[in-house]
Amino acid sequence: MTSFNWPVRVYYEDTDSGGVVYYANYLKFMERARTEWLRSYSIEQNILRDQFGVIFAVSKVQIDYCLPAKFNDELVVTAKVSKKGKASIIFEQAVLRNNAVLATAKIKIACVDANLFKPVPIPKEILDKLER
Repeated sequence: MTSFNWPVRVYYEDTDSGGVVYYANYLKFMERARTEWLRSYSIEQNILRDQFGVIFAVSKVQIDYCLPAKFNDELVVTAKVSKKGKASIIFEQAVLRNNAVLATAKIKIACVDANLFKPVPIPKEILDKLER
């Protein structure tokens, strides 16, 4: 599968007292890229909840920090599906600055019932869209 790229600029609010991106904010950047990846398939998360009664929730994260990002850096966040299961999707993601790898992650997203928060199969209509 091809990699989806999403540009992100580092704002002052993204940095810690040392002037580098706070470690948890890399996960926020990756979340934005996955949301925009869904949008590229015309899938909105509020529609998932309202129409299908499901939400996508992070169930596992493995992240490696390689180099720091700093205030005003222009980054590219990638999202690539490495595996699709019946009720989950595993993404391989990276945060890059001028092709230098700043962080990499493997993130498992579970499809869960929006009310019960228990795993459920990804709706067929959504899987069909993701296959295109």
